[in-house]
Amino acid sequence: MGGIRVLVAGASIAGPALAHWLHRRGAVVTVVERAAELRLGGQAVDARGVTKEVIRRMGLDPTVRAACTQTIGAHTVDADGNVLETFGVDDDGGDGFIAEIEILRGDLSRVLYEDTRADVEYVFGDRIAELSQDADGVEVVFDSGNRRRFELVVGADGLHSALRAMVFGPHERFVRHLGHVLAFFSVPNEFGLDKWLIEYQQSGRSAGLRPIQDATRAMAMFSFPAADIDVDYRDIEAQKRLLRERMDGMGWLTPRILAHLDDTPDFYLDQVAQVVMDRWSRGRVGLLGDAAFSSSPMSGQGTGLALVGAYVLAGELAAAEWNPEIGFARYEARMRSFVGANQQIAQLNARSREVPGSDAEPGPDFTGEWFAELVERAINGIDLPDYAGLPDTGVPAGPPTTSSAKP
Repeated sequence: MGGIRVLVAGASIAGPALAHWLHRRGAVVTVVERAAELRLGGQAVDARGVTKEVIRRMGLDPTVRAACTQTIGAHTVDADGNVLETFGVDDDGGDGFIAEIEILRGDLSRVLYEDTRADVEYVFGDRIAELSQDADGVEVVFDSGNRRRFELVVGADGLHSALRAMVFGPHERFVRHLGHVLAFFSVPNEFGLDKWLIEYQQSGRSAGLRPIQDATRAMAMFSFPAADIDVDYRDIEAQKRLLRERMDGMGWLTPRILAHLDDTPDFYLDQVAQVVMDRWSRGRVGLLGDAAFSSSPMSGQGTGLALVGAYVLAGELAAAEWNPEIGFARYEARMRSFVGANQQIAQLNARSREVPGSDAEPGPDFTGEWFAELVERAINGIDLPDYAGLPDTGVPAGPPTTSSAKP
């Protein structure tokens, strides 16, 4: 089978989105995912501004919208549940605090996987163990013992990217913590939640509930300040203990929500962090999404950066006739300003949650014209090329080639 061979590490959102566009540009794509299967659940993610156009160009707008949470607005409340402020889904043309396209991370991952599984080889339960580059390609050794050769390798394996550490250096060199921790997990909807997100804030901490498509369930959301935490991001029990400790004494519905902590099937907790790198590529290896430029959930745009970045990266590589030096450089040039605006939004939002102290800087003023201009750059601050003249095929390549490297 013809076409340049590309290996993509990570099957969450950025990886399958890149696989979609690489296949349409004529590449032969393999996606390797260390988890044994798709990881469903997780927090809600949003599509705003130019990201909605990328979804439309993918041909997935109806499918994505059908899988949305159907949230129609949000209330901030006091400890007694009295509404303090309301945000609607129609605010700012559907690009406001509650976006018109809001979907659980796992649901979007499933949509992207189902869209690509007939055209792309997926290998679950395996990971890249070693790689070495030469002038013509990349030799990859997998944890399973398999050895294969590709012309290009792209890491789309998230904030804790193993490929980034392997090729570019240790996490500490690139990860910047914003002083907060977020946690998400699903709970029975015993709270009367009906299409409205509810959030309570107290002394820099927050607790909330958001609706999901399954009306019998809801998604719990927590945040608390933490300059640093000494908890393995894969040690779920230690993370649950940390959450209980940090939310102790929190009012509102917090104790009732936390009562479901041991029964939830999809707990997630991690530091709010960004990835800052001088370059997103080295030779024939590049990075995409959170692995390259995490803006953190406090930007509300991490998924947008991944989807837009996938479109641009595949387009620029194909336009450069798969020359990695040219293609990766053009991808970075197009994305840098867009990424920077979104990372700045997240930094400001993190600062706004800090508890004021005698020596603290004043919180950001979100009412100024400068902030409206920053938001516009963060949502629409990139021109999408149409990549006219490049190969573009959506014809299925045959039956699904999903496999598992381990029994």
